[in-house]
Amino acid sequence: MKAIYLDCFSGISGDMFLGAMVDMGIGLDTILSGLSGLGLSISLNAAKVRKKGITGTKVDVIVPDAAEERHLADIMEIINNSGLPEDVRSLSGRVFRRLAEAESRVHGVPVEEVHFHEVGALDTIADVIGAAICFKASGAEILCSSPVNVGGGFVKTSHGMLPVPAPATLELLRGASIYSSGLDAELVTPTGAAILSELCSYYGPMPLMRVERIGYGAGSKDLEMPNLLRAIIGEIPKNARKGR
Repeated sequence: MKAIYLDCFSGISGDMFLGAMVDMGIGLDTILSGLSGLGLSISLNAAKVRKKGITGTKVDVIVPDAAEERHLADIMEIINNSGLPEDVRSLSGRVFRRLAEAESRVHGVPVEEVHFHEVGALDTIADVIGAAICFKASGAEILCSSPVNVGGGFVKTSHGMLPVPAPATLELLRGASIYSSGLDAELVTPTGAAILSELCSYYGPMPLMRVERIGYGAGSKDLEMPNLLRAIIGEIPKNARKGR
């Protein structure tokens, strides 16, 4: 059974996931081809960078400067009216619904009335749909993850200064194995947490795996450790699959 194992020693974000997938061989054109069907002004740039001596891929989503608040229904309309394959549309929609449900619990409003701020922006839409495209293109049946380093301190958001992990991020990480290395930085974004919450079947040590490809996705921070997400894809025994 083919699986992806994520080594989240420096957390996870949407662009780090895209970078890791591109670094392990998913073509940038594959992602761009899918995103082109959204009818939105989105482009991607991928470049090799070094983080503490380790080379990885940094994917930047390039969108217009104008920000726009969206509801879940607005985002679902964008997804459902796209030319994406049904399985990619379904996976993307489930990730965004998880984001909406987390925001709903934190702010005490119905899911349908949640105003997406940061997570309604075009770059987040590109991250989520791009992640769904990459997962399907990888051919993996399941995704597993190490315990996730969430960081610490505070982060500035549209709601003001919030503790790390941000409340919506922590909601999305229910059931996950998380820890803080004590670093004063936000290492897990809501988008990264939402991708994990939908895709991850197992948190823990790396399962027995015959490694095929390895990718490093770079974040935007310069930390005391490499700000990288390591992704490993390969064959694992069928009995390695575990419930959430």
